[in-house]
Amino acid sequence: MTITYRWRADFDDTDLDALHAEGFGHPADGTGWRARLERHSLGWVCAEEGGSLVGFVNVAWDGGAHAFLLDTVVARHCRSRGVGTRLVALAAEEARAAHCEWLHVDFEDHLRAFYVEACGFRETAAGLVAL
Repeated sequence: MTITYRWRADFDDTDLDALHAEGFGHPADGTGWRARLERHSLGWVCAEEGGSLVGFVNVAWDGGAHAFLLDTVVARHCRSRGVGTRLVALAAEEARAAHCEWLHVDFEDHLRAFYVEACGFRETAAGLVAL
């Protein structure tokens, strides 16, 4: 089947909650994704196959030059097919179109090859405080 990618696509909260839970290894918790994204995001990209949500990335921003990738997730059965790379590429295109100058992403070490090699991010020094 063909996978379609759409910026600021309509989605069902339950579907995104289930995809997020599968991708990040936690139980679905009933998160109200639509309201959260509408409040805090420049936009998001959804990947759909056969009417099902199979990929997602959120593009948060500061209202100016900086955008931030969050929650990049692809359904297990669609991994290693370029879905994540296409989600990130479309997110970058849309952030650029919104006049953002920088797209940031934090990632764990096991995702380095995806973000740096496949998606073209360069590594930078950063800091993190657990709250």
